Amino acid sequence: MAPWVTGVAQAQDAKVLRAGVTQDLDSLNPFITVTRIGTELTRLNYEFLTTYDPKDYHPVPGLAEKWETSPDKLTWTFTIRSGAKWSDGQPITAQDPAFTFSKMMSDTAAATANGNFTQGWESVSAPDDRTLVIRTKQPRSTMLALDVPIVPKHVWEKVTDFKAEPPLPLVGSGPFIVQDYKASQFIKLKANKDYWRGAPKIDGLDFVYYKNVDAEVQALVKGDIDVMNRLVPAQYDTLKKDPNIKLNTGAGRRLNEILINPGATSADGRPIGDGNPALKDPQLRRAIALAIDSRTLVDKVWGGYAAQAAGYIPPGFSEFHLPERTRFDPAEANRMLDAAGYAKGADGVRADKQGKPLRLRLLGHAGTNLDEQASKYLTNWWRDIGIAVEPQMVSDQKVNDATTGAAFDLAFSGWNANPDPDYVLSLQTCGARPNADGKGATPDSFLCDPEYDRLYTEQLQETDRGKRVEIVKKMQQVLADRATLVILGYDNPLEAYRADRWAPFQTQPADGGVILNQQGYWGLYSATPGRTTDAAAPAAAGGSGGGNTGLIIGLVVAGVVVVGGVVLLVGRSRRRGAADERE
Repeated sequence: MAPWVTGVAQAQDAKVLRAGVTQDLDSLNPFITVTRIGTELTRLNYEFLTTYDPKDYHPVPGLAEKWETSPDKLTWTFTIRSGAKWSDGQPITAQDPAFTFSKMMSDTAAATANGNFTQGWESVSAPDDRTLVIRTKQPRSTMLALDVPIVPKHVWEKVTDFKAEPPLPLVGSGPFIVQDYKASQFIKLKANKDYWRGAPKIDGLDFVYYKNVDAEVQALVKGDIDVMNRLVPAQYDTLKKDPNIKLNTGAGRRLNEILINPGATSADGRPIGDGNPALKDPQLRRAIALAIDSRTLVDKVWGGYAAQAAGYIPPGFSEFHLPERTRFDPAEANRMLDAAGYAKGADGVRADKQGKPLRLRLLGHAGTNLDEQASKYLTNWWRDIGIAVEPQMVSDQKVNDATTGAAFDLAFSGWNANPDPDYVLSLQTCGARPNADGKGATPDSFLCDPEYDRLYTEQLQETDRGKRVEIVKKMQQVLADRATLVILGYDNPLEAYRADRWAPFQTQPADGGVILNQQGYWGLYSATPGRTTDAAAPAAAGGSGGGNTGLIIGLVVAGVVVVGGVVLLVGRSRRRGAADERE
């Protein structure tokens, strides 16, 4: 057992929840982290202006206890709650969000992860310690979707390099504060006893690293960790027999994709990376997309715990989802390539327009079930249309570096989407392209298309919900036509926890939601030592982990005014977005 993992009795005496992880952390800097684990940490360590209700995702107060907008929807005024403190004891004031947003507007490094939220803003000011005023150039549909961790001005105003790692322990305002970190070993957080919603019921939270999910599952069974997610289907089905473990799954909000490098360029239009130049041809990219059978991936790789590929926005957010399923038509792909002049050689591999064999690299995450298993199917399907593809499975960090720097031909990627689609839509805009060094923004497929960008601007300014939905669906059709990415499918999260030690966690949403990687912190904030009442009974397939009734009652009792405020404000906007977690 690793030295940082305490014994069962000791851990429980200390009330420490141990969560298993396999993904390396890219950064503890809240301005630049884009990975799943990095985003989880920012949500635990820093409160945002607003957050998602754990029951149904509607926007509820965070650091802002209320808000209002002007009749022309160009001025938003947020009232910062009184009495909230940073973990170092300093008071939280409106100067903190004003500093955070202003820095994102003026420093390209600070805008790396979430800069799309402040695009089109006129000004940010704090006329007094409790009032934050944001003025925008046009109406913005995302003003309750500002998924930006608010940092303490008194700490970060001393920082000169916003790409640098912050010192530990972090200074935060969330339910847990990051205390210690060692790459590929552990991340330790301490409960924030002064958290404004009330202190967590546990003393600490440890994220413990494992090389792969198999090792993580073994640790769960042995009792070395308490909760984990991203199980593969076979493991999930096997754990149904363990009376000490409870399972949880729900509708996925994650899109899984293959990126196709279209001839990537930097923010100023200069070529970047080393993608195969043949992929600049949209006809070739469309043929590659037609040769992917999502139905087989759902059945064979995800074991049925997934939905078949369709639009860019996952079906878990049905309002914006484009339901038309992607086509699998290798015969049509072959006809397209023949007509476009990609002739097959004697070995069955086609030649590009310069006569070079079409041999491509497929970048993926080592030890990841989807990437390693799906790559076998993908290479066979692409071989059938005359394209030779070599899978290259590397570390998470190498995938992140390569995909942000465009050093790939084809690559596995994915993002956790959210009820408001703006963030994932912004990833495909010209503005998401990085600097020449691959930094300063969060690119996905390096698409830079005038029609897509026009539609993106329209949806951002459209405050009529129905009209905005139609614009977002048009954007997904443009993405499918440009084929700089191909949706593989939408996997359901597969989670497990030690029900002999922990009461049910608060899932989000309450019905069919998840415990980890939420649009907020509710799952881990709700952690309560104590045996699940039905722990001795194996969980049914697809069963939910349930909710923390005590937490919900506490929120209702403590926040009657808040709930009333939300009811009045939901009519204005039910939009709330969240930064997505790349991997």
